[in-house]
Amino acid sequence: MAKQEIEIETRDGKAKAGLFRPASAARAGVILYMDAFGPRPALDHMAERLAGHGYAVLVPDLFYRNAPYGPFDAKTAFTVEESKTKLMALVSGTTQEMTIRDSGAFLDALSADGIGTIGVVGYCMGGARALNAAAAHPDRIVAAASLHGGNLASDAPDSPYRKAASIKARVYVGTAGVDRSFPPEQSARLAEALRVAEVDHVIENYVGVGHGWCVPDHSVYDETGAERHWKRLTTFFGETLG
Repeated sequence: MAKQEIEIETRDGKAKAGLFRPASAARAGVILYMDAFGPRPALDHMAERLAGHGYAVLVPDLFYRNAPYGPFDAKTAFTVEESKTKLMALVSGTTQEMTIRDSGAFLDALSADGIGTIGVVGYCMGGARALNAAAAHPDRIVAAASLHGGNLASDAPDSPYRKAASIKARVYVGTAGVDRSFPPEQSARLAEALRVAEVDHVIENYVGVGHGWCVPDHSVYDETGAERHWKRLTTFFGETLG
């Protein structure tokens, strides 16, 4: 699977992104919203695997406004004070509103490549961004997935559950068994918001795994749980994207 390095013009600058195309013509497109550690080989591997199912996969650098930065070791970055401080500054400094603005340009990049039907998936901080993108672009995003996404139904004004009424996409949310960034009360709040908005959705609890279990270079990576997520995600996209 060939990776093409591209630059996407946004309202705030130029975002670097990796574009992964399948061996034959893409049947649909997927935007993969990164976790807090930024674009790196582990995410490339995940994008390649998704592209192997027939999708053109775009992995944009959401932190492009602060480039260059890192690289960060996903296993230790939050345990070392210096790298933790830098990471938290990147995450808090890249607001949901910024990513919502950028998402229009990301969608345009796939459309320019001849891709019509588009889904999104986000991991960790990318989970909320995927759902917010679906709410901001209901006419363009038909499937939205979040894996170990944090603060999906927090008290913050930009929390995705507040925008449930704008979502037309099918939604899949996979949560870690114990996750301080998405506790049971948030899960219940999100479920109720999606139900009231009549959004076709599934929220699934992966018991026994930790926040970050899907990503292969993460300290809590769980191969069994990750394979289960792949089965769910590819079935979900297969049903919604074709």
